[in-house]
Amino acid sequence: MKDNESVKILGRNVLLVPYKEKHVERYHEWMKSAELRYFTGSEALTLDEEFQMQKRWHEDQDKCTFIILDKSVLSTTGNEIKAMIGDTNLFFNDLDQPGDAEVEIMIADVGYRGKRRGWESIILMLLYGIDTLHVRKYIAKIKFDNEKSVKMFAKLKFLEVGRSRAFEEYTLEKIVDQDWRDWLHSEINGTISYKIYDEELLCL
Repeated sequence: MKDNESVKILGRNVLLVPYKEKHVERYHEWMKSAELRYFTGSEALTLDEEFQMQKRWHEDQDKCTFIILDKSVLSTTGNEIKAMIGDTNLFFNDLDQPGDAEVEIMIADVGYRGKRRGWESIILMLLYGIDTLHVRKYIAKIKFDNEKSVKMFAKLKFLEVGRSRAFEEYTLEKIVDQDWRDWLHSEINGTISYKIYDEELLCL
């Protein structure tokens, strides 16, 4: 999505940046994991195919993708690639109404799981969708056996609205309202800011 190509989102411990060509090789290494492909419903791609996918996602207004960076690693190394820990996405295609968005998150680096980086990142993405892309309803599709994600989205106040035995996944939804938006802000202590993303000069 071109709407977010020059946006970076700063939280307390993470930084969200648009998915660029320079991130593709690290992302491709992550997606060699059968576990990650299973939980994200992804297919195995060659590196060339991954580059083509990144280009399509950049052009496609129905998809919004941010790479999640760990701020402490970035501030120490100054290297975005070393600081990459996962990604988060919004999809606007094939949904019932304008303003509906399917949300996903992946913490690919296992060393960062259980450290609330995913929690902070998903809240930053949800708030960006509300405030900038005018999302009014979120949908999440989660595999039956992805217990951590099921618990996380339940904690985010999503409610189950369907189950697919064929795809072995739950469908969860959350209607956006001001009380929920305020609650999301409270969960990150209001620590969110939007700044211009400069590929050549990324500073916190």
